[in-house]
Amino acid sequence: MRRTATSSLSGLILASLVAAGAPAWSQELSREDIVRQLGRFETAPALDLPALKQQTQERSRSRGRNEPPPQKRPPIAPELMNLPAFNVDIQFDVDTPIVRPESYQTVGRIADAMVYSDLLPYTFLIVGHVEANGKRESNVILSQRRADAIRDILANTFKISVKRLQSIGLGEEQLLDPSKPAAAVNQQIQIIPIAKTVEEAAPPQPPAPAATGKQGPRKRRN
Repeated sequence: MRRTATSSLSGLILASLVAAGAPAWSQELSREDIVRQLGRFETAPALDLPALKQQTQERSRSRGRNEPPPQKRPPIAPELMNLPAFNVDIQFDVDTPIVRPESYQTVGRIADAMVYSDLLPYTFLIVGHVEANGKRESNVILSQRRADAIRDILANTFKISVKRLQSIGLGEEQLLDPSKPAAAVNQQIQIIPIAKTVEEAAPPQPPAPAATGKQGPRKRRN
């Protein structure tokens, strides 16, 4: 079983930028393309990441006879589908979270966009996915480790503040292309803005003290 992103990178990043739920498309992208896509964020979703991780792990262990096939499973985190997303092919070693050297340029382009002034106030969720092959529970674990790996590279190699990065692995529980559960597109990493820091108003300045100029001695009246 082979788990690597199939699209190779030649020079510039080859990725697909899609709004969640829209058909995927890909082309050579610039930092400005990424900024325009992710900068469309408007409303923060109500996300409980620890609960979502637990729910994903529990669902991946489902063994019931009535369990639907991958292409018919409802998305486990539909709230993420309403947010702007950057979907990108990252090349990993087979069945591991080890990012291949040729994909560091891709991660670097994402980092460039994250420090652009328009995106600097944002917090991002890195979402790992795996195609529907092998054991569902193992797929969730692998997708989490891959999402964590991208987060760590952004933080440690490209110096993105770890406070701006969160990660989650959804395995095959929210396929990017449900019509083709085993397709390579379902291995993509998603970068999704999930919060924007509210700029604090500057505290009011205290009034300036009144000028206290020295007065000369009064003249005596005759």
